[in-house]
Amino acid sequence: MLPRVVIIGGGFGGLSAARALRNAPVRVTLIDKRNYHLFRPMLYQVATGLLSADEISGPLRSIFSHQENIDVLLDEVTGINPEQRIVHLTRGELSYDFLILATGIQYNYFGHDEWRQFAPGLESLDDADVIRDKILCAFERAEEMASIEHAGPEEIRHQLTFALVGAGTVGVEMASTLAEMSRMALAHDFRHIDPTSARILLYEAGARVLPTYPEDLSIKAQRHLESLGVEVYTNAPVTRVDSEGIVVDGQKIQAGTVLWGAGVVASPAGRWLGVETDRSGKILVGPGLSVPGHAEIFAIGDTAHVVAPTRNLLGIKSKTPMMMPGVAQPAIQEGKYVADVIRRRVAGDGEPEPFWYWDKGDLAIVGRTYAVADLRFVKFAGFPAWVVWAMVHIYFLIGFANRLFVLLQWGLDFLTKRRRVRVLSVETLSAQKFIEPAA
Repeated sequence: MLPRVVIIGGGFGGLSAARALRNAPVRVTLIDKRNYHLFRPMLYQVATGLLSADEISGPLRSIFSHQENIDVLLDEVTGINPEQRIVHLTRGELSYDFLILATGIQYNYFGHDEWRQFAPGLESLDDADVIRDKILCAFERAEEMASIEHAGPEEIRHQLTFALVGAGTVGVEMASTLAEMSRMALAHDFRHIDPTSARILLYEAGARVLPTYPEDLSIKAQRHLESLGVEVYTNAPVTRVDSEGIVVDGQKIQAGTVLWGAGVVASPAGRWLGVETDRSGKILVGPGLSVPGHAEIFAIGDTAHVVAPTRNLLGIKSKTPMMMPGVAQPAIQEGKYVADVIRRRVAGDGEPEPFWYWDKGDLAIVGRTYAVADLRFVKFAGFPAWVVWAMVHIYFLIGFANRLFVLLQWGLDFLTKRRRVRVLSVETLSAQKFIEPAA
């Protein structure tokens, strides 16, 4: 009987590992609570109406339809028994010979999960739909207030104020896109309000935006955000979120819409196993990416705390190891690596060399044709960085059709400055009656 490899999570790491085991003499089972693989780096474009959900996602069954040695289960893991090598699911259990944990992350509300209802984070397609509806409903509600209720300027100003918490990659991308959306795509669509008057507020608890990037690129990113009309506040931790807005350093900020992107926490995989984790819940793994004390269990991507040697794009080895960042490339490379380890063990071959990371740098978009790029041996910003960002993200999208549709949509948006995904369902409009704060 073939050894069973169970992979928990259909993100970049899990997908990469499953594909790398395509011709291995094993039986693979991929478990995910969602039935699709999501290209998360472009999720904010769904949340702001530029792209539709199907353009940045693909059904897992379709992706693996031609891989004979894999089963896909739509279920949620509730626990793991490492002694008996069993994964507990909501509707049963599954045994394994090898286990790959690629369970990802969720947003960290720092012990205030009650804030989530007022400030959604951007983790899934459902979240993107919720955020897009909140943004569009904010403008629709402001138009209604101005045309029917004859609301005063302050009430409309409150309705058209968007506060974003956290100035990492997601926060910067959302803030810049929201600013351009209100000043371009929606600028001429309303009769009683001026969408260009919308306030986009970006709050960062640290000293600068994009804190993981070199300081000079952070400064350039902030300057470009401010040129778009975004109000950037650094060293400004948010201490409270409610239906009226946020509190920063004891000061109440009135905001009709609050969006959350301030830090992440790992999945409960470490608690399932009862192993050592870092402060964010990531499992501390060895140089072979296996969990200490459990050689048959591997943790990759955002589930794992990995410190490894690196090489840059030119192949030059770094003098000191680095902690893997929470982006797609480490997860992809780690997935391929653990697949190779499993393949070698099944074949009776020796273990490969310890994992090392081919560091292709960091890219962040800061507007319609502006980005920042840190390729380690060179740093640059502006339109050239945006071209690199676009090429990289198009390349890694699942399927030729997705790449073609996204490329065409970007071209159309560039020419027309419009957003095409702006339809609100009747259910969404009805739901607004229940989430509007009481007068």
